[in-house]
Amino acid sequence: MSRALPRYAVWGVVVLLALVFVFMRSGLDVDYVIPKRLARLAAMIIGGVAIAWSSITFQTLTGNRILTPAIMGYEAVYLLLQALLVLFLGTYSAVLLGVSGNFLLSVLLMLAYSWCIHRGLFRDGKNNVYFLLLIGLVLTMVISTFTQFVQLKVSPGEFSVLQGFSQASFNRAQPAQLLFCGALVAAVCLVGLKALPTLDVLALGRDQAISLGVDYQRNVRLHLGLIAALVAISTSLLGPTAFMGVFVANITYALARTFRHRVTLALGSAIAVGMFIAAQLLVEHVFNYKTTVGILVNLVCGGYFLVLMVRTRGTP
Repeated sequence: MSRALPRYAVWGVVVLLALVFVFMRSGLDVDYVIPKRLARLAAMIIGGVAIAWSSITFQTLTGNRILTPAIMGYEAVYLLLQALLVLFLGTYSAVLLGVSGNFLLSVLLMLAYSWCIHRGLFRDGKNNVYFLLLIGLVLTMVISTFTQFVQLKVSPGEFSVLQGFSQASFNRAQPAQLLFCGALVAAVCLVGLKALPTLDVLALGRDQAISLGVDYQRNVRLHLGLIAALVAISTSLLGPTAFMGVFVANITYALARTFRHRVTLALGSAIAVGMFIAAQLLVEHVFNYKTTVGILVNLVCGGYFLVLMVRTRGTP
């Protein structure tokens, strides 16, 4: 019971933060203020679950606590798409495609990108996860460089639009979009729940998993596909979140005191949602919208990432 106490405390804090976010200085306005806040809260929950689930699962597959799915280039592909849309269509791209159109196009492109690299690297069944990471890292650098080149071609006004896409925000999501994202994340998580025992075995390492009778290649492909879907949804819904996955995963391991995914995935989701709510509360009621959620999240998580790198330096 004492080991489970921190987990219940986290959920209690998240519920409290959610109530404060919805009702604080709302005037109990059920016609506009509270519905708007509930929509943003839904975006936080969907995005938080997607980020936590994808990051923890990705670290299990790679056996590394300082890696996130961002290394595979999904966020770079998203930013490149936004840059190309602004370059060719200008600021009218937001009007022509709309929020939902941009979202669907972003999800489809990131899923197609994931399918291409997985199909190419796992086709003969001989390539491992580490080679996939290397290819993903190289592609991320190439795509990011090309995105910077495109950004130099746009006007200052269009560049400010691109900057908006590069920061996490909860104001883009529409009700229909939230419903679609919630259903998609729920479906992906249901598929993942059935594979949790296998995921626990994969955490032991490739050789141990194979010796225990697990089809390593098949299960890795399955979980990488689920990760790609979750990252595509969270990035298209909220925007890039950079180092947040590293922070959420490592705080989860510290509080859970176990590596069983039945515990870590649920606790990680609560931590991610709680962090989003806390950041939004600070933006609204402390900084008075003079900063953004993305800046606060990246500041905290980036600082934690540096501390983690220093602490783990020299360890095998």
